Amino acid sequence: MAAAVTDRYRREQSLPLPGSSAALYNNLSVLRLPGPQLQRFSAVHGPSLSLLSAAAAGLGLSHRQLPAREPGIGVSAALLTQAAWCVLPSRVLLVLSSQKGIQMYEADGSVLVYWHALDVAEHPPAQAIFARGIAAAGERFICVGTNVTVSEVLEQHGAAVTDIAAEQGRAPDGAGDLVSADDAGTLCVWSTGEEFRLVSKVPACGCTCSSVVLWHGTVAAGFGNGQIRLYEAASGRLRAQVNAHARWINALDLAPETGKLLSGAEDSFVHVWKLSRNPDTDDVEIQHCHAECVPDTQVCGARFCDPEGNSFAVTGYDLSEIFRYSRA
Repeated sequence: MAAAVTDRYRREQSLPLPGSSAALYNNLSVLRLPGPQLQRFSAVHGPSLSLLSAAAAGLGLSHRQLPAREPGIGVSAALLTQAAWCVLPSRVLLVLSSQKGIQMYEADGSVLVYWHALDVAEHPPAQAIFARGIAAAGERFICVGTNVTVSEVLEQHGAAVTDIAAEQGRAPDGAGDLVSADDAGTLCVWSTGEEFRLVSKVPACGCTCSSVVLWHGTVAAGFGNGQIRLYEAASGRLRAQVNAHARWINALDLAPETGKLLSGAEDSFVHVWKLSRNPDTDDVEIQHCHAECVPDTQVCGARFCDPEGNSFAVTGYDLSEIFRYSRA
């Protein structure tokens, strides 16, 4: 770990949520919209999604509840497990995963454009079925993880998929451009295209990997033991690890323009880090930049609000607001 650098962030006006945030991994999504620092936020609670739009100063706030829609009459709504905006070259989609399937909406949640049901009938009643982990990959793919095998890509995982992330920088040749993680701590790096190809695999470590990001060929992974580990995407080799939190890490995010890494955990802390490569040794380095305590809160979502990492937002279990911070 490299020497610490200092970034100071200050608390901004919080945003009220129509409902509280559920205790789920990565339970916050942020979409930047055209306009004067206009942003859109979402957080899951039970069978519904809270959607908010606000300017950076907290002005012009609007919010709504988006209930999970299930096809068929008399079908009970499923609990949502995650929501994320997927930005493709041609359009932006709001993707929801649940215990019954995958739903895709227009970016504002106004129109349901696609529904994919999980085939629950083929699995025993004692086995919980759900989808979790959402990412856009390449120019036209949206990847969603499940705890059942629905395609050849996910057969590499022996446990439920927890998170999926696409490359946010420039991937070196042969490094792959998508990473998936699971409850056993397995990481798989993929090269996407007409066929998905496995590039490297980090074996299960017996500890859940709850969140992953991929930047310039480096995988950053957050684990249930509070560690952040950095891997070489092309080979799966461990390059660095940090005892980042005292409890379970629930969220990681990356600012692609600067390499800043955001981590949030059940220990009530949010940390900002800086990823870099040593030009002399080519070692991957991680520097600590900022620590923020959110008192009496199990942090379940943390996201940067801009590509430079100058501001970030945080959700916590059973909290009915989104906390926001920006550089002082």
